[in-house]
Amino acid sequence: MNALTDIQTIKGPDGAPAFVVMPYADFLHRFAHEEGLIPHEVVSATVDGASPMKAWREYLGLTQAEVAARLGVSQAAYAQTEAAARPRKATVVRVAAALRIGVEQLDF
Repeated sequence: MNALTDIQTIKGPDGAPAFVVMPYADFLHRFAHEEGLIPHEVVSATVDGASPMKAWREYLGLTQAEVAARLGVSQAAYAQTEAAARPRKATVVRVAAALRIGVEQLDF
């Protein structure tokens, strides 16, 4: 494909553009600098029942002990935090910093 055909537009039932399809490498090149994006693997894990904290931790290849060490708490304490149904905002902020992601990426 050449540059003019790499990006495809898919029209909706009304004939208006509804979706854009592009090669993944182009997507990364254009949007890798964007903050706040959530990888498909993280979203998929949360749909399957994982908490956002667990999904992100696993996506980043970290253990509970590693995240706990970054937070200065025990692994058991972090395990409880990760399993909480509704963690406090301050906790979400601290964990996001420990995971080195934005709060909005963790609080969805």
